[in-house]
Amino acid sequence: MTDATTPVPRGYILVVDDQKNMRATTALLLKQEGYEVAEAATGEEALLRLAKARVDLLLTDLKMEPMDGLTLLKRALEASPRLQVIMMTAFGSIDSAVEAMRLGAYDYVTKPFKEGELRYRVERALERARLQAAVDNLATEFNERHGLSALVGRSQAMRELTTRLMRVAQSDATVLIQGESGTGKELVARALHVHSRRSKQPFVPVNCAAISETLLESELFGHAKGAFTGAVKTRRGLFEEADNGTLFIDEVTETSPTFQSKLLRTLQDGEVRRVGESTALRVNVRIAAATNRDIELEVKEKRFRQDLYYRLNVVLLRVPPLRERLEDVPALAQHFLDRANNRSPRPRRLSATAVEHLMTYDFPGNVRELENLVEQAAALAEADELLPEDFPLRPQSRVLSAAAPPTEAPLPEAMGLPPTDVVRPTSTEATGPTLAEVVEDAERRAIVLALERHGVDLARVADELGVSSTTLWRKMKRLNLRPPAGARE
Repeated sequence: MTDATTPVPRGYILVVDDQKNMRATTALLLKQEGYEVAEAATGEEALLRLAKARVDLLLTDLKMEPMDGLTLLKRALEASPRLQVIMMTAFGSIDSAVEAMRLGAYDYVTKPFKEGELRYRVERALERARLQAAVDNLATEFNERHGLSALVGRSQAMRELTTRLMRVAQSDATVLIQGESGTGKELVARALHVHSRRSKQPFVPVNCAAISETLLESELFGHAKGAFTGAVKTRRGLFEEADNGTLFIDEVTETSPTFQSKLLRTLQDGEVRRVGESTALRVNVRIAAATNRDIELEVKEKRFRQDLYYRLNVVLLRVPPLRERLEDVPALAQHFLDRANNRSPRPRRLSATAVEHLMTYDFPGNVRELENLVEQAAALAEADELLPEDFPLRPQSRVLSAAAPPTEAPLPEAMGLPPTDVVRPTSTEATGPTLAEVVEDAERRAIVLALERHGVDLARVADELGVSSTTLWRKMKRLNLRPPAGARE
């Protein structure tokens, strides 16, 4: 344990010079300034020291044998890209020093150097190292907090999404994010904001499905004092809160045509009018909207305004479901386990058989379901190594082999649930069902099976499906699924 009176080293410096006297004098000068200093007589010795210990600054001579300073610079930065390097060179080798800076050196100092000059350049280099470390720590903290690492994947689908996101991020174009529940649409919106020119301004999310229609207008546009019962004071809306930043409108297809008309006017004019006020306020907001529905079908069925759809769909980002990128499951599972281990006194590790087991599953709940499975296993497993039996998977959602024909979900009436007006397709045309019909049938089956497990407790049904109670009611109404008698939210 370090004594309270022991000075804390100001930085770790490695001095490399094949001239012993010069090396020792430089090291002594730096030690007197409170730095921790190590010495190396050759480039090979320096690389060995860099591999064994953390070094903040490499101070190396340019002219050395057998490995010169430029070669040491290249190899050191290959091993440690964040390393700060200062080259020591004779006055007649300035061109070589400039070349060193082009290759990644932070600075150079000419021999014979003055004591004050060396001290100044070393302090600047170490300050840069500290700032770089702080930036890296903040970036890591942000990624962990918002789960942005979940966007990273080896799959072609994720590479295409990331590439497209980075291209559009620097513009102010409105973005429509489409993907199933649990795929991480809000994470995509946050990544879009973080990499945009508005990154230092607010990122304001709102979930349309979680707010009643009567309150949604007030939430987004604000209201004047006395505009309605309970409006005891004037309130700014989320459009104003997000001024100069990004407003993320989630589940935008859950809104009514009346509200859609008001939203369209705001997007067209760039102005908001608080409820109960006649004066419009200018706002500068980038819009990112998201939906888990087939929005083109919603437009076709007249449930979503076509003009608003075109206003939102300037750039489309499709977030692939996890079943389409199963090769990302190992990295995602490890990410979620690392996060769980950080909160637990008993760290776990994934077995290879557990990873193989997870990759046989099609994850109807997508990334959110994988996260829940990993956290549950980390909390309940008896052994430190997580095994396949620690991940109970729903049999009806396993990935089907090519030889195994899909089984049809039971009709609601066969399960004792109220009958529906569902008409099973009888067409034998070679084209088969449309994508919208496939999605609708999958939603229907998932809801019916969840109702079978939880009965009248619709809150638990909604929680299992990863949607709000309001969204569940709307989906059941759209799919002609009447709730069981006595159902409660």
